[in-house]
Amino acid sequence: MHLFPTRFILRQMKTSRLPIALQQAVMRCLREKLQMANQFFGTDYSEPEITYQQRGTSAGSAYLQHWQIRLNPVLLMENQQPFIDEVVPHELAHLLVYRRFGRAPAPHGKEWRWMMEHVLGVSASRTHKFEVASVQSKTYPYLCACRDHQLTVRRHNKVMRKESEYRCRHCGELLRFNAKGTTNC
Repeated sequence: MHLFPTRFILRQMKTSRLPIALQQAVMRCLREKLQMANQFFGTDYSEPEITYQQRGTSAGSAYLQHWQIRLNPVLLMENQQPFIDEVVPHELAHLLVYRRFGRAPAPHGKEWRWMMEHVLGVSASRTHKFEVASVQSKTYPYLCACRDHQLTVRRHNKVMRKESEYRCRHCGELLRFNAKGTTNC
C-alpha cells in the first residue's frame, strides 16, 4: 500500500473542492491570453502548469524557471470572474516577460506593464483589491521610530528565537515587539 504525505492529500483535497467549471474558466482565460501573446510574438510558448497551492493573502505567483502559475484557491472561490480576469493575465505576464526578456530588473516594471497592456490587453495593476479576511493569518504588533508594523507568525517566532531581526524600510530602526499591542486573527 502506498501512503501519500498529509500535505499531498490536503493539497489534492483543496484542488478537488474547486468547481470544475471554475478551473475550466481559469484555463480558458489562460489559453486566450497565451494565444494572444503567441500571435503577437510569432511564437509557440507552451501552456504553463496551473496549480492551486498559493496560500495567504497573495492571489497568485509565477514560478519563472518552472513555467508554473500558482493560484490561491480560496481567493479564486470568493472572487471568481474578477480573480480570473485580473490574476491569471498578471501571472502569465510575469512568465512571458521572463521568456521574452530574461529576468526583468523590476517584477512590475516597464517590461511587465508593456506585456500586460500591449500584448495581453489588460490593465496593469500590481496588487489585487480582493477582501482577504478569510485568508489573513494572525499578526503581531511591532514598533519603530516612525510607524507601527505587523509581522507574521513566522517572522515573529524568528524574532523570539533570536534567529532574525527586522528593520523599518523608512527609518532603518530595528523593529521592537509591542507586547501591549493588540493582535488580529
